[in-house]
Amino acid sequence: MAGMVAVSRGRPPRVSMQEHMAIDLQPDPEPEGDSDDSTALGTLEFTLLFDVDNSALHCTAHRAKGLKPPASGSVDTYVKANLLPGTSKASQLRTRTVRGTRGPVWEETLTYHGFTCQDAGRKTLRLCVCEDPRLRRRRRAPPLGELRVPLRKLVPNRARSFDVCLEKRKLTKRPKSLDTARGMSLYEEDEVEAAGEERGRILLSLCYSSQQGGLLVGVLRCAHLAPMDANGYSDPFVRLFLHPNVGKRSKYKTSVRKKTLNPEFNEEFFYAGPREELAQKTLLVSVWDYDLGTADDFIGGVQLSSQAGGECQQHWCECLGRSDCRLELWHPLDGAPLQLSD
Repeated sequence: MAGMVAVSRGRPPRVSMQEHMAIDLQPDPEPEGDSDDSTALGTLEFTLLFDVDNSALHCTAHRAKGLKPPASGSVDTYVKANLLPGTSKASQLRTRTVRGTRGPVWEETLTYHGFTCQDAGRKTLRLCVCEDPRLRRRRRAPPLGELRVPLRKLVPNRARSFDVCLEKRKLTKRPKSLDTARGMSLYEEDEVEAAGEERGRILLSLCYSSQQGGLLVGVLRCAHLAPMDANGYSDPFVRLFLHPNVGKRSKYKTSVRKKTLNPEFNEEFFYAGPREELAQKTLLVSVWDYDLGTADDFIGGVQLSSQAGGECQQHWCECLGRSDCRLELWHPLDGAPLQLSD
């Protein structure tokens, strides 16, 4: 299943939220890292749940124990999460700050939307316990400790609890292939992790309405978009183009969402026509960064048609093969511009 990622934070999901899931809350028997070295930094307790039905990864940060800040005294801390490989700004989540303790309790869930089986097989979750510099009026300090969990260890729809020793910060050289002329120059060296050509994902819904006699295309949200602005973010919007569609309205675009890499649109557009006619067409969906006074920057796109192949073809054909059934699916964005002549 293709398709990664908007993000959100909140209270941890309760059992009632996943009554259909088997929950395993036994401590992880395989803590990673050098225990002699990392025990001195403290431990972090957290739970991971790969919710396949909703294409989401939930990370619940419970508590830390035995933290050792550089200076003596209490410490103000939060947990920061990153999915690797991936762009640091787009995949970064954090909990609230807990003040004045070396044993903070967060009990807060960070959620990655659009997380798929392919992601679980190749990605790693990096968790850092960090001091909040804003409360101490000092410059940003290195994390008190970090850990990394290969997500291939997760069993879908089954929560897994960890109690792992924190390790020292790992440094990684910046890949030379990254574009340093724009927002990508803001990535932290140890968070890029060969982000490569990942452009982000888009969640689309398709529904052929027999009552209206046409196709409803929903642009729901995007996740982990590539940053295109110097501030490390983008001002994204989405363009739709149905090809060919001579004599009818074929082009739409969503509103612009300012300074975000995980925008929510929840906008719907309509293309009239019988299913047999629409099945012969191609829907081009492209995500752009809005720039005032200059040309908009292309972030990525996806092409849906009966000739597209893979899940793009499956999504298109299944939708047009039935009526009044809304199908939602995440699609990875291609970095190559989509071009079709009218």
